Amino acid sequence: MIGLTASLIFGVITVVAVVVTRFPKAATPPLPETLVLPQGASALAVTQGADWIGITTTDDRILIYDRASGNLRQTVTLTRP
Repeated sequence: MIGLTASLIFGVITVVAVVVTRFPKAATPPLPETLVLPQGASALAVTQGADWIGITTTDDRILIYDRASGNLRQTVTLTRP
């Protein structure tokens, strides 16, 4: 019974070590330096498409920026139910 417990503990430690070493932090794509949020807006989440960057703000807006130029393309105002 002691041997089985020891081998189970060793197995769990091995699996955790393999997962940690095989899956390092993924590099995030760089954001444009010219990306400027509107006055009073604070970023809550960021997502990226092929040629755009979307930022959800804490004041219930989604800001869509052009990836190449960093210019604001579209603003979507969200309404809460």
